[in-house]
Amino acid sequence: MAITINGTCYDPPVDPRVSLLDFIRDHAALPGSKKGCDHGQCGACTVLLNGRRINSCLALAVMHDGDTVTTIEGIGTTAEPSPLQRAFVAHDGFQCGYCTPGQICSATAMLQEIADGWPSDATDDLASPPSLSEDELRERMSGNLCRCGAYPNIIDAIRTVADTPA
Repeated sequence: MAITINGTCYDPPVDPRVSLLDFIRDHAALPGSKKGCDHGQCGACTVLLNGRRINSCLALAVMHDGDTVTTIEGIGTTAEPSPLQRAFVAHDGFQCGYCTPGQICSATAMLQEIADGWPSDATDDLASPPSLSEDELRERMSGNLCRCGAYPNIIDAIRTVADTPA
């Protein structure tokens, strides 16, 4: 039994009540994912589980034996930030920074969802690829709250990355 976090395997916790967030922060010693509300409402704890974004505060670690988790530490580093991390810095996509790891994890998965053609509640035409309209991006990022109100800058950062050829 193991949970792979950012490429490293960890034995699941003995206590079945440990949330995935607490396991990541306390047992794997990866403090980037934040505990905001601890009720799945703010998105500060967003991580990628097998490539899909989840609120890690709502998941029990023991339920993810064999799964792969990517946290903010696995998306980029200080020495080699991801394009999205660089865009957040360039566009001031944060103020206090508490929500930033969850915002970046969520935006990373969201850009892949758009590339894969997944619609959202704001998608106008289900037969066409999703647009990168402000409404579309805001809808897709609605599970991640920013108490500082840096939303316009976050949208600008995401757009910059989405509009840049790979």
